Amino acid sequence: MEESSGKVTIIHTSFVSVDDLTARFKDADPNIQVQHIVDDSLLPEVLANGGVTTEVRSRMCVYYRAAQESGADLIFNQCSSVGEAADTAAQLITTPVVKVDQKMAQVACETGVRIAVAATLKTTLGPTCRLVENTAREMGKEIAIEPLLVDGAFDQLISGHRDKHNEMVISAIRGIIPTVDVVVCAQGSMVAILSELGKTDVPVLTSPESGVNYAVEELKKIMAEN
Repeated sequence: MEESSGKVTIIHTSFVSVDDLTARFKDADPNIQVQHIVDDSLLPEVLANGGVTTEVRSRMCVYYRAAQESGADLIFNQCSSVGEAADTAAQLITTPVVKVDQKMAQVACETGVRIAVAATLKTTLGPTCRLVENTAREMGKEIAIEPLLVDGAFDQLISGHRDKHNEMVISAIRGIIPTVDVVVCAQGSMVAILSELGKTDVPVLTSPESGVNYAVEELKKIMAEN
């Protein structure tokens, strides 16, 4: 039996990314153990209230403690809409936490000054803009953020009209590209537009690949120290 490369517990707000993120971690290292905690009531509550509620934050804290108690070497936060709740939960435990969009924000700040943040949900746009701003502040860099809300695209997606969703998002991104240095896609699901978007004059960043790769790098450091 090959030695484990460590255990990752992923905290999800829906079942949509379970298979994809499992595959990404396994592709990076087949010996990583991947566990999931999914509460698909979280995101609807965030959407209904226009942001994270006290109850959502409380449940997130419970899940992070549970992940630590189950022996996770690293916890991976899947949903950008609850990223700030993940920050709160992370303060209550000793297990390292990586957010899916953490590395993406860093790359964006390294890439340019004028950063567009594209989202189809207000509840994701705000936290992602603040994540990029905080990352820039930590890096000692001055940036200018251009929020880009593709209103109505999310409704198309949940109604089963993915083609229309992609068309709306791609059109919005192409429209803002001439005015910025880099575009950040605030939701992991937006990775699906890349093949249709094609080559662009500035980088268009998505979170799943960079987030998982960063998490795997951090996990390797953790396991090397143990």
